[in-house]
Amino acid sequence: MDVQRQIEYVVKQGKIDNGPKRVLIVGASGGYGLASRISAAFGCDASTVGVFFERPAVKKRTASAGWYKTAAFTNKAGAKGLYAKNINGDAFSEEVKQAAIALIKKDLGQVDMVVYSLAAPARQLPDGSLVRSTLKPIGESFTGMTIDFNTAELRAISLEPANPLEVADTIRVMGGEDWELWIEAMLEAGVLADGCVTTNYTYIGSKVTWPIYYRGTIGKAKEDLDRAAKALHEPMSRVNGKAHVVVMKGLLTQAASAIPGMSVYLSLLFKAMKRAGTHEGCIEQTTRLFATQLFSAGDLRLDEQARIRMDDLELADDIQAYVQDNWTAVNTASLSELTDFAGYRQAFLELHGFGIEGVDYDADVDPVEDMDLVFGA
Repeated sequence: MDVQRQIEYVVKQGKIDNGPKRVLIVGASGGYGLASRISAAFGCDASTVGVFFERPAVKKRTASAGWYKTAAFTNKAGAKGLYAKNINGDAFSEEVKQAAIALIKKDLGQVDMVVYSLAAPARQLPDGSLVRSTLKPIGESFTGMTIDFNTAELRAISLEPANPLEVADTIRVMGGEDWELWIEAMLEAGVLADGCVTTNYTYIGSKVTWPIYYRGTIGKAKEDLDRAAKALHEPMSRVNGKAHVVVMKGLLTQAASAIPGMSVYLSLLFKAMKRAGTHEGCIEQTTRLFATQLFSAGDLRLDEQARIRMDDLELADDIQAYVQDNWTAVNTASLSELTDFAGYRQAFLELHGFGIEGVDYDADVDPVEDMDLVFGA
């Protein structure tokens, strides 16, 4: 139902002129990655290859939410006559990179767009070692408020600053290094078409969240995306291509749900933006990105770091004024009045495949949902 809703939104917006026709999405099973795949397929009639790492169902144990969402997308794309092939495996590995390249060579020849939208807590390096990301402040401790998801009560939370190794490891997992490796491998294999565009999504947010986000370990990793985009400028120029970091708005994602303070910020943000009629989810963002920025005849909305800014509605003066005016006023008693915690909670449930309108969660169903995989299990 969630995938169908996103498809219906894209179809309603109409065809995106000059959109890509062959797209690789690395991190394609949820959030902005899945939304990008839907925008490309149903807005541009694009053939898509999706790379993800999801758990299939085994006997009575259900699959991961991303597995079901990808299966739903694949079925609906196939019903429309659209090419959609899937690779399930560790996108950091050379094996998966080569599997994707081989598939592209065999079926598509080349791709016009590469979307890198991978969100992973850990990364296995080529030498076999494992590095993990950490959500911590840098330089000094952080103390803030978070909302207990089950009780809707606010409670204080404190985090000690990250050490240099934790900062470095977070950059290795969430920074731009693997994006570069994907593009380098694809250039060497000759599977990037002339004029190919590659994107990587980032988030900057509001000043009220900077101490834990933008100036924390995850912010350092996101800064590394800017470095990677600049480093890719020369390699991509060989195919007259471009590499863009795209700044998206604040949404409930796996990463955001784990960051202290973000639940308060996002609940306030949702309240202000829904009231203003400017709230967007992943699919609204990616479709607007495709239609008005990446594949539009107009100028790109770039900042001083040459990032495409899609967070313009979030950072509008009236929206941020509401957030900042009420940032310290939110407590357990005022939560429902000042924030849209109900909307935040609904988004969290939907992220994990629950609370979706039209689904009978009491129905007896077979958890096994087969999906044709080119690689992986």
